[in-house]
Amino acid sequence: MFCIGTDEGVVAKLPKRVLQKCKTSEGLHKISSFIVLQLKINLRMIFNEEHKSQPITKLQVNEAFKQVKANKGSAGVDGVTIEMVSKNPRKYLYPLWNRMSSGSYFPKTVRQVLIPKGNGDFRPLGIPTVVDRVAQQVITTELENEVEPHFSPNSFGYRPNKSAHEAIEQCRINCMKNSWVIDLDIKGFFDNIDHELLLKAVEHYTNKKHILLYVKRWIEVAVELPDGTIKPSEGKGTPQGGVISPVLANIFMDIVFDKWIAKNYPENSFERYADDIIVHCKNIKQALRLLEAIKQRLKDCKLELNQKKSKIVYCRRNQKRQPPFEVKYQEFDFLGFTFKPRMEKKGGKMRLGFSPAISQKSISRITSELAKMKIHRWVHLPFSRIAYQLKLKIRGWLNYYGVYRKSEMRRLFKTLNQRLYKWVRNKYKRFKKKHWYYSLKHLQGIAESYPNMFEHWKYEGFRP
Repeated sequence: MFCIGTDEGVVAKLPKRVLQKCKTSEGLHKISSFIVLQLKINLRMIFNEEHKSQPITKLQVNEAFKQVKANKGSAGVDGVTIEMVSKNPRKYLYPLWNRMSSGSYFPKTVRQVLIPKGNGDFRPLGIPTVVDRVAQQVITTELENEVEPHFSPNSFGYRPNKSAHEAIEQCRINCMKNSWVIDLDIKGFFDNIDHELLLKAVEHYTNKKHILLYVKRWIEVAVELPDGTIKPSEGKGTPQGGVISPVLANIFMDIVFDKWIAKNYPENSFERYADDIIVHCKNIKQALRLLEAIKQRLKDCKLELNQKKSKIVYCRRNQKRQPPFEVKYQEFDFLGFTFKPRMEKKGGKMRLGFSPAISQKSISRITSELAKMKIHRWVHLPFSRIAYQLKLKIRGWLNYYGVYRKSEMRRLFKTLNQRLYKWVRNKYKRFKKKHWYYSLKHLQGIAESYPNMFEHWKYEGFRP
C-alpha cells in the first residue's frame, strides 16, 4: 500500500515512476485521491456480503467462536489453539467466513484420540481443528432452529432446554406404570451411521444448500489415527467430538427410531438420550415382539443392536406380584444411574418401588479418577488448597448423582475420605509410624471444626 503524506519521508516511500508525477502539489493530490479510491473499491468488494454465494454472515462466525471458546477443548491437526484464534481473529475467523460464504471452505483432517472406558475398552474421539469447530457451530446453530420443533418430546440428548435428569425422571415414572423394560444399546452407533441415509434424513428437515453442502463435507473428512496414519472416509460414521455430530445423530435417530415407534407402537412409551434408549412395555409378550421389530428396523437402517448389552428387564415394584417364570434381569443402567427394586417410604409406609440411584459403574469411574489424581501425595499443598482444587468436581458429582437417593453416594465419599486421611499420614511425621486410626481421628477433628471446607462435608453422612 502506498503511503501519502506531506513530509518528505513519507513521499519518498513512493516508487520512482510515481515520484516523477508528484513534482507539484496538484499531481500529488491526484495520485493520493486515486489510491484512496482504489482502496475504497477493494474494501467494498471484500466486505460486501451481498456478493457471497452462501448466506453466512460475519456475525454468525463471531457468535459461533464465542460458543466454541466457552466449551474449551484442545487443538486439532494444525496445532492452532483457541487462545491463538482469540488473539488474532482476523487471521483465522475472517478467512473462515470468506470461504464459508463463498462455498470454498473445506474442513481439515480430524485428529483421533482414544478415551478409556470403564470396562478396559477405548472410545475413539474425533477432534476437529478450532476453526472447523467454529464452522460446525455456525451450521449447528442454524440447523437446530430448523429441526428442534420436529423432534420427539421423548428425546433428551444434546437438546436445548432438555437434561439427563428429565430423562431419568420420565423413566422412573414410566417404570412405575409398566412392568417391563427393553434396555437398548446400539453397537458402535456413531461409527456406523450410513452417510447416504444421514444426508437423506437431513434433507427431510431442510433444503438449504449450504447446510447440505457442509454436512456432506464434514462427514466425509478423513481421520488422523493416534499413530499418525490417515484413515479415509468409508461411507459411514460421524466422529464423536465434532460440534455438529450430536445434532446429526438426533436427526438420524429421530427418523430411524422416534418417529417409527411413535407411528407403529404408539402405546409404548420410551426415553432416548442420543443412542441410549429405554422402551417400556406392559407384558413380556409385548416386549419380545417389540424387541424383534426394533432389531429388524435397525438392520434396515444399517445399524445393529449390541446383543450383550441389550436386554429385557422386569421392573419389580411389588413384593407380592411375580411373573410365573424365572426372570433373568431385574435392574438396568441408564445415564449413570441404576434402576432396580428399592424400599421407599410413601404415605408413611415402607413399600417396594423401582427407583434410580448412582450406579456402581459411575462409582468405579470416579474412584478411578481419584486414584489417578493421587491426592494423598499433595503434601506440598495446605488442606484448604486441596479442598479448593476438588470443590467443582465434588459439587458436580453431588448435583448430578445426588438428585436421587443421595445416601447411595456414601461409598464414593468414603473412598475420598480415605485419600484425605492418607494425606494426613504423609503430611505429618507424627502419624507415619502410628496406626491409621490416629490419622483418621485427626481428619475427623478437622471435619468437626470446619464442616464446610469440603463440599461433601456439608452433609453429615459423608464426613469421615
